[in-house]
Amino acid sequence: MIVLNGGSSSGKSSIARRLQELLPEPWLHLGADTMVSALPPWLLGGGEGIGGLDDGDGTVAVGPVFARLDAAWTLGVAAMARAGAPVVVDEVFLGGAASQQRWRAALEGLDVFWVGVRCDPAVAAAREAARGDRVAGMAAAQASLVHEGVTYDLVVDTSRASADECAAAIRARVAAPR
Repeated sequence: MIVLNGGSSSGKSSIARRLQELLPEPWLHLGADTMVSALPPWLLGGGEGIGGLDDGDGTVAVGPVFARLDAAWTLGVAAMARAGAPVVVDEVFLGGAASQQRWRAALEGLDVFWVGVRCDPAVAAAREAARGDRVAGMAAAQASLVHEGVTYDLVVDTSRASADECAAAIRARVAAPR
C-alpha cells in the first residue's frame, strides 16, 4: 500500500496515475476525491456532511455523518488491501498527524509506504486556478497544513520535480528492500 498525502492541487493524482503505469502489477488508485464523489449531494454543503469545499478559505468542516462514512471508507480501503489488492491512496490529511494516526490504525499489519507530496503554495495556487474546477485559495491554505506532524518514508516536491520524476522516486523506494 502506498499513501500519498498532500494538499489540493499538489499533484497526488498525477503521481498516482503515473505509479499505475510504472509499478509491475496493477494497483488501484483511491482517495479523498473518490470518497467525496461517492457522497450524496446533500452531504456536500456542510452541516452533517462536509463543508467549506466552495468558500476558498482552505478550511473544510466535517460533520458527524461525513466522519462516520469517512471512517468506514478508510476501513474499506484497508480491507481491499488486506484482500490482496495493491492500493495507492491519494489523501489530504486535513487533521495532520491525527489523520495519519487514523489511517495507521486502519492499516495496522499492512506494509505501507508513506509519501508526503509537497508543493510550493504559489505553484499549487497557480495549478488550482488553471484547472478551473477547484475553489480558489484551498491549495495555498492546505499546502503546509496537511503535513503538520505527519511522518513519511519519502517526501517529494512537485514544484521542483515532475509527476514522472516523483513517481519514479517512489517506485525505486517501494521496490527496494525495507
